[in-house]
Amino acid sequence: MARDPDCLFCKIVAGDLPATIVAADERTVSFLDIHPGTRGHALVVPRNHAADLLEVDEEDLAAVALAGQRLAQAVKRGLGADGVNLLNSCGGAAWQTVFHFHLHVIPRYEGDPLQLPWFPQDGDLDEIRLVGEELKAALG
Repeated sequence: MARDPDCLFCKIVAGDLPATIVAADERTVSFLDIHPGTRGHALVVPRNHAADLLEVDEEDLAAVALAGQRLAQAVKRGLGADGVNLLNSCGGAAWQTVFHFHLHVIPRYEGDPLQLPWFPQDGDLDEIRLVGEELKAALG
């Protein structure tokens, strides 16, 4: 198992730091965030260390996504959430603060005070089309 001895989440996965673990399997560990945005805000991490979305192994990424889905179903069923945000931050410019790939599972409740820092606004359709072509070319 790949591990970074200085990584906070690797220490949680190894049991070296306390956490409120709510689920675990052979590839992932899910635990409550100690800085929750809402009641039940949890993180899903792969057991193997990868700094971010760009480095995570494909099988670990799939396992984290499935664990995130199960946790999202659980917060709706068990905590009465009205909705769920799944959020990944990749890189410091995207608000990543712990450099071990992780997925936030954030229960949302009608009227909760959480506001994410992005507010959708109409985009320039020509620019959107241009970016679409650039991404298609980059994807091959």
